Formats: sequence, structure tokens, C-alpha cells
Amino acid sequence: MAIRYKVTLAYDGTAFAGFQVQPHQRTVQGVLERAVNHLNKSSDYVHVFGSGRTDAGVHAVGQVIHFDLVNDIPDQGIINGLNSLLPLDIEIKMAEHVTADFHAQFTAHGKRYVYRVSQTKAVNPFKRFYTGHYKYPLEVNLIKTALKDVVGTHDFSSFVASGSQTKSHIRTIYTATVKELPQEKELVFEFYGNGFLYNQVRIMVAALLEIGSKRRPVHDFLRLYQVKDRNECRGTAPASGLYLKEVVYQPDK
Repeated sequence: MAIRYKVTLAYDGTAFAGFQVQPHQRTVQGVLERAVNHLNKSSDYVHVFGSGRTDAGVHAVGQVIHFDLVNDIPDQGIINGLNSLLPLDIEIKMAEHVTADFHAQFTAHGKRYVYRVSQTKAVNPFKRFYTGHYKYPLEVNLIKTALKDVVGTHDFSSFVASGSQTKSHIRTIYTATVKELPQEKELVFEFYGNGFLYNQVRIMVAALLEIGSKRRPVHDFLRLYQVKDRNECRGTAPASGLYLKEVVYQPDK
């Protein structure tokens, strides 16, 4: 009988073509599956299931995956074994045995994303892979006001990139915040919601930065919910600033 493992990991997305397996591309899922199959004592190929996809260049602090093995390995053995097999841009942080009804994607209650914005005039060469860059002056109080309009249940059709196959664009955002880090010359956004559409966080951040620079009205999100038109919100913040911080599950999962 197969044993299901839930694994939490972090990765630097810079050198990956995203999470999902793609032919002839280095992906997080592909690298993980090669490592997991080294631990497998069965001839059957083991597939790794993630909580969701991240795009090329997007990072994760708390991505969650699950997989099934026929052999019972202690949690610390999973951590040590996988970390010994994985490249340095992936780290296994936690592993645990879970019941067969656990699914990394379908039993998730919500996700928490962070987006980091560098505010230096020129691009900092040491941050170019780990932040978005916005050189224009910002009034952060305008952004904080606009974030109040983000919280709640809305139709985010204006904030979804083409290529999305999701039928419903209605999502609930539980919290949306921004904080200033003056010493680092950064703004840090954080969004927690029940789910996010393709590129939704990056599109929202681009719109919020436009609000902060007075290029867009402070309550323009309310209009964008109504028009449901991506052409009215065309900006997308760079992938380099986005981090999947946490995947939240129900207490009994």
C-alpha cells in the first residue's frame, strides 16, 4: 500500500522555467521527480503533485507538494534524502506522512504571496533576480488606501493574463498589505487569498504601483472589477519579485 508524503520546500526560481514539467526545460517539478524516484523502491514512476504552478523566475518560500511511495521512510529521512539529491536552488524544509485524501492542490484552503519592489533609481545588480524594480516616486498612503479595495470577494477578470484556462475569475482576498523597508529601499506587498488567477498578483502589483505614482485613480480597482477587461489593466510586474510564501490547509489536513 502506498504511503503519501506532504513536503514543504523553498526554491530560487531564477534558473527554472517554472514549476510545471515542460519538455526540454529545467523545471522544479521535473527536478523533484528525478530526486523522488531515486528514493522509490518500486519500478512504478512516482509523480509529484504541487499546490499550484509558479512561472519562470518566480520563487517559493513555502511551496507544498505530495507524492506516494511504497516504502515507509521517516520524515527526517525524506528531508535528508531529498536534500542530498537536489540542486542548491531547492531546499526541502519539512516532510510529513499524511492521509491518502490529502492533495497538495485540492485540499488547500488558501495561499499567501509576497511581492518585493526595489525602489532604487537604477537596478541593483544584486537584487535584479529577487525583486521587481520601480524607479518612480510613490505615495505609499495611496497604495494602502487602494489595498482596502482589494480585500473581499471580487471578479478579478481585469487581473488575469491571457492563457488562463480558469472558468471563474471570482476570488476572495482575505488580507492585502504593504510595508516600507527604508534601509533596503524596498516595498513589500503581501496577499492572502483562497486562490489566485494566472499572473493575478503581478498584475495587481503593477496597478497598485501606478496608483502610488498617481498614474491611476486611488479607487480604480472598483472600476476594474466592473469592466472585467484586461486591456484596462495591462501592466504586469516582473516575475523576479514574486514569492509563494505559504500554502494554508484546513487544520485537519
